[in-house]
Amino acid sequence: MERSNPDLIAAFAAVLRRRRKAVGLSQEEFAFRSGLSPSYVSYLETKRRQPTLSVLAAICDQLDISMTEFVADVEESRVGLGKSS
Repeated sequence: MERSNPDLIAAFAAVLRRRRKAVGLSQEEFAFRSGLSPSYVSYLETKRRQPTLSVLAAICDQLDISMTEFVADVEESRVGLGKSS
Protein backbone atom coordinates (compact mmCIF):
# COMPACT_ATOMS: atom_id res chain seq x y z
CA MET A 1 0.00 0.00 0.00
CA GLU A 2 1.33 3.41 -0.98
CA ARG A 3 1.76 5.62 2.08
CA SER A 4 2.51 8.84 0.26
CA ASN A 5 -0.63 10.78 -0.57
CA PRO A 6 0.28 14.15 -2.08
CA ASP A 7 -3.34 15.33 -2.34
CA LEU A 8 -4.01 14.63 1.32
CA ILE A 9 -0.76 16.28 2.39
CA ALA A 10 -1.56 19.34 0.26
CA ALA A 11 -5.06 19.59 1.74
CA PHE A 12 -3.67 19.32 5.30
CA ALA A 13 -1.08 22.02 4.58
CA ALA A 14 -3.69 24.37 3.11
CA VAL A 15 -6.11 23.91 6.01
CA LEU A 16 -3.38 24.42 8.60
CA ARG A 17 -2.16 27.61 6.94
CA ARG A 18 -5.70 28.98 6.47
CA ARG A 19 -6.77 28.24 10.04
CA ARG A 20 -3.53 29.57 11.54
CA LYS A 21 -3.90 32.82 9.63
CA ALA A 22 -7.58 33.02 10.60
CA VAL A 23 -6.58 33.19 14.26
CA GLY A 24 -4.00 35.85 13.41
CA LEU A 25 -0.82 34.01 14.32
CA SER A 26 2.52 33.91 12.54
CA GLN A 27 4.14 30.53 12.08
CA GLU A 28 6.57 31.40 14.86
CA GLU A 29 3.90 32.40 17.39
CA PHE A 30 1.71 29.43 16.46
CA ALA A 31 4.68 27.08 16.87
CA PHE A 32 5.57 28.55 20.26
CA ARG A 33 2.01 28.27 21.54
CA SER A 34 1.67 24.71 20.18
CA GLY A 35 4.97 23.50 21.60
CA LEU A 36 6.37 22.90 18.11
CA SER A 37 9.38 24.35 16.36
CA PRO A 38 8.82 27.11 13.81
CA SER A 39 10.65 25.09 11.18
CA TYR A 40 8.36 22.10 11.78
CA VAL A 41 5.25 24.26 11.32
CA SER A 42 6.81 25.60 8.12
CA TYR A 43 7.49 22.04 6.94
CA LEU A 44 3.87 21.08 7.64
CA GLU A 45 2.55 24.08 5.72
CA THR A 46 4.86 23.48 2.76
CA LYS A 47 4.02 19.77 2.44
CA ARG A 48 7.46 18.56 3.53
CA ARG A 49 6.25 16.78 6.70
CA GLN A 50 3.20 14.90 7.92
CA PRO A 51 2.01 15.26 11.51
CA THR A 52 1.71 12.54 14.11
CA LEU A 53 -1.55 12.26 16.02
CA SER A 54 0.10 14.00 18.98
CA VAL A 55 1.10 16.92 16.77
CA LEU A 56 -2.39 17.05 15.26
CA ALA A 57 -3.83 17.21 18.78
CA ALA A 58 -1.47 20.09 19.71
CA ILE A 59 -2.42 21.96 16.54
CA CYS A 60 -6.12 21.52 17.18
CA ASP A 61 -5.77 22.54 20.84
CA GLN A 62 -4.12 25.77 19.76
CA LEU A 63 -6.76 26.40 17.09
CA ASP A 64 -9.48 25.63 19.68
CA ILE A 65 -11.15 23.04 17.44
CA SER A 66 -11.60 19.30 17.65
CA MET A 67 -9.47 16.92 15.66
CA THR A 68 -12.69 15.76 14.03
CA GLU A 69 -13.46 19.27 12.81
CA PHE A 70 -9.93 19.76 11.49
CA VAL A 71 -9.88 16.42 9.67
CA ALA A 72 -13.34 17.10 8.20
CA ASP A 73 -12.00 20.42 6.90
CA VAL A 74 -9.02 18.61 5.36
CA GLU A 75 -11.33 16.07 3.74
CA GLU A 76 -13.60 18.82 2.39
CA SER A 77 -10.57 20.64 0.99
CA ARG A 78 -9.32 17.43 -0.57
CA VAL A 79 -12.68 16.69 -2.19
CA GLY A 80 -12.71 20.29 -3.40
CA LEU A 81 -9.49 19.49 -5.21
CA GLY A 82 -11.38 16.77 -7.08
CA LYS A 83 -10.11 13.92 -4.91
CA SER A 84 -12.13 11.42 -2.94
CA SER A 85 -11.20 8.65 -0.54
